Amino acid sequence: MIANIILMFVVVVIVFFTVTHFIKKNKEEIVDEEVVVDDKTYTFDLMIKFVKKRLDEITKINLYDIGLSEEELKRRKNKKYELKKALKGCTYGDVNDKKYVKELIYDLLSKEYGINETNIIRVLPFDTPSLLTAQDKFDILIHEYKKTFAYEALSEMIKKYNLDVFKFVEGESRPSYVITEDEINDIYEKENFQLDFNDKLEVVVQRIYQSYKGFSSIDEVRDMNIDGISGGVSGLPESFLSQVAQSDGDFLKQAMEAKVPRACDSIWIMFHGKSIRLAFLSFGTEAELKRVCQNIYKYNNPGQLSDTNGFKINEMKDGSRVVVVRPSMSETWAFFVRKFDVKRASLEQMYRKASGGQELIELLKYLVKGARIISLTGEQGCRKNNIAYGND
Repeated sequence: MIANIILMFVVVVIVFFTVTHFIKKNKEEIVDEEVVVDDKTYTFDLMIKFVKKRLDEITKINLYDIGLSEEELKRRKNKKYELKKALKGCTYGDVNDKKYVKELIYDLLSKEYGINETNIIRVLPFDTPSLLTAQDKFDILIHEYKKTFAYEALSEMIKKYNLDVFKFVEGESRPSYVITEDEINDIYEKENFQLDFNDKLEVVVQRIYQSYKGFSSIDEVRDMNIDGISGGVSGLPESFLSQVAQSDGDFLKQAMEAKVPRACDSIWIMFHGKSIRLAFLSFGTEAELKRVCQNIYKYNNPGQLSDTNGFKINEMKDGSRVVVVRPSMSETWAFFVRKFDVKRASLEQMYRKASGGQELIELLKYLVKGARIISLTGEQGCRKNNIAYGND
């Protein structure tokens, strides 16, 4: 009898020390590892890898195994749930979830990765404009304009510098609506923004976010109050270039020397009824364009975009209509996002440039009061939007 009691006591003691050791071990496992810093640490690839790892740890940790108090457990569970929700919602075009994720990335970089005023210029050469690319300068311009104009930032920039006009581009025989790299360089030089550390870090955070959870180089542009944006709708597809390389190397060399745009370089916006090509922006690779196409239509689980079902028509969380296509239905991966700014869709706003616009507004009012059927129809590209906006 006594032997059994002693044996039970020994078993209880062993179990107690085993559980205590297990809890202590788990607590030690979640301690953040110190980031090893060298000259190559401050690159986007390594920083994106770090952010992915930390967010993955935060969302997958088992909170019940680390011996938290009831209050702390509840707080950590809520934080974990909010992050999971935000990581999912930001890919649907939810600007609030996007803001939440960016703020967390900001904290991770500043508090754990060790980004400061001295080493941030290793990520982007903010103090040497000649080393900044057109995309770097555009990101800075949009960031600074958003402080004053919020989601009207791109519209205000286009209006201020008359970027939505017909212009001739070197190497093209006809004028077109295009915003070039030289124009972005000129605007950046004229604005001459003086960035503090917070501004610089926010620009870096945006670049990391758009490569991780966002829509690549169009991430900020998509959020702007414009009529729409599309990608992959022009230029040579990678499949064509690979076929040409096998059959006619000289033609491929000529095409590359002439800097013929590829499909992944194709980014267009719809602004006041005009299709404007952003020649200074690019997805970089077909893989990045493919990633954007695979994510941009996913709101409310519309189904899988596959080779059998080569297109999807859906809407994003902000009400934007999105159409995505992929090979073999199309020559390349492509998407079309059409935005609807209902709040500003007044007759005065739509016909503000039209000759006789006031008379047209009065006529439309009487047609509506008379319950007449009104339609504005036509094939694609016949300038329906231009008529609505009153452009000549």
